[in-house]
Amino acid sequence: MLNILNTETPSQRHPDLDLYDSARLVSALVEDQQTALEAVRAAAPAIAAAVDAALPRMVAGGRLLYAGAGTSGRLGVLDSVELTPTFSWPGERAVALIAGGEAAMFVAVEGAEDDEAQGRRDLEAVTPAAGDVLLGIAASGQTPYVLGALAAARAAGCLCIGLANNPGTAVLAASDHPILLDTGAELISGSTRLKAGTAQKMALNAFSSALMVRLNKVYGNLMVDMKASNAKLVRRAVALTMRAAGVDEASARQALEACDFSVKTAVVMLLKQVPADQALRLLQAHAGSVRQALARH
Repeated sequence: MLNILNTETPSQRHPDLDLYDSARLVSALVEDQQTALEAVRAAAPAIAAAVDAALPRMVAGGRLLYAGAGTSGRLGVLDSVELTPTFSWPGERAVALIAGGEAAMFVAVEGAEDDEAQGRRDLEAVTPAAGDVLLGIAASGQTPYVLGALAAARAAGCLCIGLANNPGTAVLAASDHPILLDTGAELISGSTRLKAGTAQKMALNAFSSALMVRLNKVYGNLMVDMKASNAKLVRRAVALTMRAAGVDEASARQALEACDFSVKTAVVMLLKQVPADQALRLLQAHAGSVRQALARH
């Protein structure tokens, strides 16, 4: 007998979806997304435990590795690439693998997700080490490509975190920290780019953002370790420095220009009334924590 996954089971809520007008159709689709939030809220303790387990490896210089296929793979890539501009996380320490390779970001590579051996090879190609953390992402919870990556990661001693939208599945069983995002049946049957994907995006956001906060890349609730790599981000760096240090725009710009637009350094400079090199030394002595650097007498 065919075992149908929850995410593949036809929804009973809107069996005549194709008869709806646009207003009712959009309303139904938006309303169904609420389940994604509920699933992530239920998984919050598991996400927090994964953050705590990953933290010492990141402090020691480990990498975040991601593996997924289709929507799940693309969400892993998205999370990885956004860590650099948002938190100045080194790009080489956030490595995302997607079944079918880079081309699969833009064009579906059919069948790539079914290749468990390729998942293992792709993970081995980035030379995983015991200090690394792998996030294996699969809506079904049984994607062979992800299982291959998890097997290679385990063999290398990596911490394995699995995200899946179906309970009791192989990806969760193969993980040190399984994160179940139980979103149930999709409104459009089997289309896990809908609320299953939404839940994955929220969970990845929560995990990586919480990890970056714990790594002292946030002061209060301000992202003070961003990279000011374009005009918009330069303006944002100025605004963040003004808010964190309580200074005017001219003072913020002057401090930022003296420290290569490092918001962290500028804030310590302004609040401690010290030059850039001394502010930087204070930050380095306190693992990059603005709060601890400011507390030093």
